[in-house]
Amino acid sequence: MINKNFLFPAIAITSFVMFSCIKNEKKENYTESTPVTAEKGYQTDAAQNYHNYCAGCHGEKMDMFVDRQWKHGRELKDLVFGIKNGYKDDGMPAFAETFSDKETEELAQYILDGIKNVDRYNFDDKPKTNLFESDNFTIKLDTVATGIAVPWGIAFLPGGELLVTDRGGKMYRVKDRKNTEVNGVPDVVAEGQGGLLDVVTDADYQNNGIIYFSYSKGKKVNGKTLATTTVMRAKLNGNNLTDQKIIFEANPYAPTRHHYGSRLVLDKGYLYISVGERGNENQNPQSLDDNQLGKIHRIYPDGRIPADNPFKDDKGKPTTVYCYGNRNPQSLAINPATGDLWETEHGPRGGDEINIIKSGDNYGWPKVSYGINYNGEVITDKTTGPGFTDPIHYWIPSIAPSGMAFVTSDHYNGWKGNLLVGSLRFQYLNLCYLEGNKVVKEEMLLKNIGRLRDVRQGPDGFIYVAVEDRKGSIFRLRKFTP
Repeated sequence: MINKNFLFPAIAITSFVMFSCIKNEKKENYTESTPVTAEKGYQTDAAQNYHNYCAGCHGEKMDMFVDRQWKHGRELKDLVFGIKNGYKDDGMPAFAETFSDKETEELAQYILDGIKNVDRYNFDDKPKTNLFESDNFTIKLDTVATGIAVPWGIAFLPGGELLVTDRGGKMYRVKDRKNTEVNGVPDVVAEGQGGLLDVVTDADYQNNGIIYFSYSKGKKVNGKTLATTTVMRAKLNGNNLTDQKIIFEANPYAPTRHHYGSRLVLDKGYLYISVGERGNENQNPQSLDDNQLGKIHRIYPDGRIPADNPFKDDKGKPTTVYCYGNRNPQSLAINPATGDLWETEHGPRGGDEINIIKSGDNYGWPKVSYGINYNGEVITDKTTGPGFTDPIHYWIPSIAPSGMAFVTSDHYNGWKGNLLVGSLRFQYLNLCYLEGNKVVKEEMLLKNIGRLRDVRQGPDGFIYVAVEDRKGSIFRLRKFTP
């Protein structure tokens, strides 16, 4: 008999192939704000068995383990068979002598509950109209722009005009559904997740015409192109960028083409910049030694560094780093109710987070995480620890959050005071209902609309979303009245 106190190094409860974004039919609109937990009946013992024998290889939260397609089936009978008999060729041991029949079935049922938690994101076919139901009202989508291949960032100009970045390296002024290209955009490394990224306007844009935008900047080193997250300040004169100045450049440059982060927020005279760890989690996010990757930064809009930033270099001078231990932050927004800076960041498989960003805090990546690696390996068995700031909310499975906005407008009954977050992976808009700093409920809106890249509330009070769909679209959300 196998000893139940032994933690197996190669447990794989039913062999699997990696997750594929194939959609199946699912219709419910609401989700609970936390993943499946062991709160009722059989789940208590099953959850303990999962924790004792599975979590070491598959992650503390069972929901991350089930986030995949199942090679040998995912019905109750399939899971029971796999747990009992194993699959020797796939490295899955048999547990017939470890668990009783009752324990085996309860563990299988516990895993099925986790599968349902993932399946709730498998939506119906693509939308056939521009009307979408929500719990509060019917949403009508107005098309503001099309023809922008990967619309990454949205900013608002006077007179109802938009400024939109296309990750491929183009910037557009958009008005009356007409896109006018802006000249003078610097060269970008438009590969992988890199390219022309976020854009914001200066607080006094109407008088000075200044904008700020981020992009992946390249340089040649020994014949190889390296890249990093860079922020440029420039004047928008008509359709031309002038007076260009790089005000931030994250070191070190890296050969990878992902995890640039790259959201921008202007608040109270400061510019906040999110930078991803570029895929090198073992070196960058926890390092404060001349390393700007995997961190949130704070500078003045002209590039100067505030004297009260929390970290100093070896000469005692302040650095741009505001907080660290971040993976790939693709949302930043100021909560108007508190003035706090909120952030979302991509976890690996599982463990996407909402964080409240505080000066000097360490957000833990990769020392703590609610996710496991894409190949199924556990990165860390810890979800919290001393010295680390915990997220206020996390998603399992990963929704790949990108862009967010707090709703302050009266245009949307029931949404005011709550948070909207775009989902790249499952292609919908996530509405987080808030009580203080706690997410108490979530609603899935605009299902299957496309990879939802940015979410902004405009000066007109309407919500705008940038969507990677077949047309490359910007939409405005309105309340539909028949």
